[in-house]
Amino acid sequence: MAQSHDPSSTLPAFDAASNRLIIDLGALADNWRKMDRLSGKARAAAVLKANAYGIGIEPAAETLYAAGARDFFVANAEEGVALRPLVPDGRIYVLAGMWPGNEQLFFDNGLVPIVNSQEQFAFFMSVLSERGDHPCVLHVDTGMNRLGLTASEALALANDPARPASFSPVLVMSHLACADDPDHPLNRRQLESFRAVTAAFEGIESSLANSAGVHLGPDFHFDLTRPGIAVYGGEAVNGLANPMKPVVTAQARIIQIRSVRSGETASYGASAQFSRDSRVAIVAIGYADGYHRSVSGGGVTLRQARPSGAFGFLNGHRVPHLGRVTMDLSLFDVTDLPENAVRPGDYVELFGNNVAIDDVARAGGTIGYEMLTSLGHRYERAYIEA
Repeated sequence: MAQSHDPSSTLPAFDAASNRLIIDLGALADNWRKMDRLSGKARAAAVLKANAYGIGIEPAAETLYAAGARDFFVANAEEGVALRPLVPDGRIYVLAGMWPGNEQLFFDNGLVPIVNSQEQFAFFMSVLSERGDHPCVLHVDTGMNRLGLTASEALALANDPARPASFSPVLVMSHLACADDPDHPLNRRQLESFRAVTAAFEGIESSLANSAGVHLGPDFHFDLTRPGIAVYGGEAVNGLANPMKPVVTAQARIIQIRSVRSGETASYGASAQFSRDSRVAIVAIGYADGYHRSVSGGGVTLRQARPSGAFGFLNGHRVPHLGRVTMDLSLFDVTDLPENAVRPGDYVELFGNNVAIDDVARAGGTIGYEMLTSLGHRYERAYIEA
């Protein structure tokens, strides 16, 4: 397992790192339990795709398994293979399904392919004819127009008297397109379409709700929910206060503090302009670390999602980002901090307990998902045990 410790302890690699992540596995477990409770009679799965949303599949899987999760979703078979030894009796669903050449991975590792199309269905059945029965999931598109058989194709399959007996899905699933907007009419249309399909596959478990879908209420829960971003501390529903605990805190070291006179500029393109004498912290964080250039706000002329840009947090103060995020460095305005409250070597919190990751994402015109899954390899990671 990845190194786990209390980051307040003295560990040379963590203490000396330019960039570091504090990953609260206790918060991760609490968030999953909360989503499991909100799922009512349904049980909650754990979504571990994209290296567990960037925090590390090994510590995340072990934590969520210990918390009680037994259903797991990954993006592809390779992720499933990596996950298998961590959840020995868990059921692992592979969202991309089975393809020619990777079918052995499913049989060797007990992975459950999700059948997303007529082509995948035909291939899966041809594999079963050679190898024998194997569980699968039937994915039905109910309005997102992404992966899945159409509802009419699924109904035709359910009612086909010639349907092979070896096709016995353990789950029928669909995916909500607009659950983060609870009032969107597509939510109810998708629900009605999904109900029609699940009725045709009577006796087979079903799953519709993602993180936001869990908040839509019991009608959307069915047998299995699939909370993702909420478990990792991100916002799931637009316009509502986030009830989840932050899981990831990102910090970066101040390399230098510069004094800049009123009327001067800083950063590429002279994009930071000063109307007062200022102090600027040059911080070891950049887009190579997943701190996107777009969070510069008005410092990047093509990105006007939030012209003020992102903020960091330092010694009890919010500190605005200045100029443009570059590959390895970013600038923060520390003028309003007392001089003795900031010095080279201090760490700026980029997001975490004091700066919501989704606020940083909004500053860059993106979402918390992208911030998490973009975390680079240069961070030294510290895991707080559950």
